[in-house]
Amino acid sequence: MKYDIRYKPAFACLFVTLEPGEQVTAEAGAMVSMDGGIAMKTEFSGGFLPAIMRSVFGGESLFVNIYRNTSNAPKTVILTQSMIGDIHRIDLSQGDICFQPGAYIAHTPGAKMGVQWAGFKSWFAGEGLFKLQFSGSGRVFYGCYGGIMEKRITGEYIVDNSHLVAYDPSIEMNIGMSGGLLGSLTSGEGFVNKLKGRGRIYLQSRSIDGLAGFLRTKCR
Repeated sequence: MKYDIRYKPAFACLFVTLEPGEQVTAEAGAMVSMDGGIAMKTEFSGGFLPAIMRSVFGGESLFVNIYRNTSNAPKTVILTQSMIGDIHRIDLSQGDICFQPGAYIAHTPGAKMGVQWAGFKSWFAGEGLFKLQFSGSGRVFYGCYGGIMEKRITGEYIVDNSHLVAYDPSIEMNIGMSGGLLGSLTSGEGFVNKLKGRGRIYLQSRSIDGLAGFLRTKCR
């Protein structure tokens, strides 16, 4: 299997070239186009019950699509995301990874999709009660709004809500005010994610919530 991410960083698309018999799994609605000779099968994402939890409590799609090359020649499927922004990959050989709602695009065989309890703190931050977690081997492709930043943290690190895209499972997420009561209310920051632990986090350079708030002021 070969892949190529084109039109970076604002309008990225993922081109996956499948050899005969190879397959790739993608989020429902991620396909842009594909060659003839690729068969598509739809199934629950991670199984029936995890799919229900992922959809109802995590804000994700109930289904994933599996694209398999049934021909005798290499074939390509093009995948993308609904947001304007970049697409990156994570190799699971580096360890398990958790994604915030809407970030996941596709994964290769060997990657195991699961749903884990994220807690009421995550729900309070607008990120859902459950988180999407990948383990095993293979690669996972994910997208963001804007550009992506990788950072390794040790101890506490503060991230504004809706900028966190992915993080190591060992990272603990807490919700708190950005400052004192008055400062939090007047600064425009409000509540923030207070991450604690040692590991990787991935941040997006733009905020969907920030864009929505900006547009609301222009539509009055």
